[in-house]
Amino acid sequence: MKSRILTMFVLALLYCNTSLAAPTMTSEQLTQLQHQWAKVNYELDDKAQIKGFEELLETATALTQAEPDNAEYWVWRGIIESSFAGAKGGLGALSLAKSAKHSLTKAIRIDGSALMGSAYTSLGTLYHKVPGWPISFGDDKDARMYLEKALIINPEGIDPNYFFGEFLYDDHQYQQAKKYLLIAQQAPAREDRPLADKYRQQEITDLISKVDKKLNKK
Repeated sequence: MKSRILTMFVLALLYCNTSLAAPTMTSEQLTQLQHQWAKVNYELDDKAQIKGFEELLETATALTQAEPDNAEYWVWRGIIESSFAGAKGGLGALSLAKSAKHSLTKAIRIDGSALMGSAYTSLGTLYHKVPGWPISFGDDKDARMYLEKALIINPEGIDPNYFFGEFLYDDHQYQQAKKYLLIAQQAPAREDRPLADKYRQQEITDLISKVDKKLNKK
């Protein structure tokens, strides 16, 4: 049973971990990290992807060590850790998910509004996706709280609306889920994140189709 839950968790992370960070004025180092993440997450597979995430995490860790009060660096360290969890799988995935939780919580303590509240979106998604006690820290009550905070900060954003829509879909609240998914579908394009937007829009379209099928059965 635990093995099945871990497998479902890993698949969910692999499917959902596109970039959660909204655009902002960032340092050149952070911009490079974002672009390299997209390449590793979307264009690499298997051992090459694992190696890519290892290198990304090494870079992100160095950035947070060099500037421990930079919330944006902690957000991206958390995103990389959660993405790496999906690629790695097994017990190592849970360890990385816990590390991601720490990084994202750290970012919120420093500045929860950094990157348009992306730490709240990422943390809410983690709480929703990981197994609950006694295997891990998953909790839908906390997930909803963080996802709703993200929407307060960035009500028109593609990621907070998509992930809250997905959360509602999983909770069988299909009409409400569609409301947020349609907002996500109409979100302004991020000029510096075309690859992330491309894959996110595909996910939105697919999930709206699933929602419509559920609604049509009623």
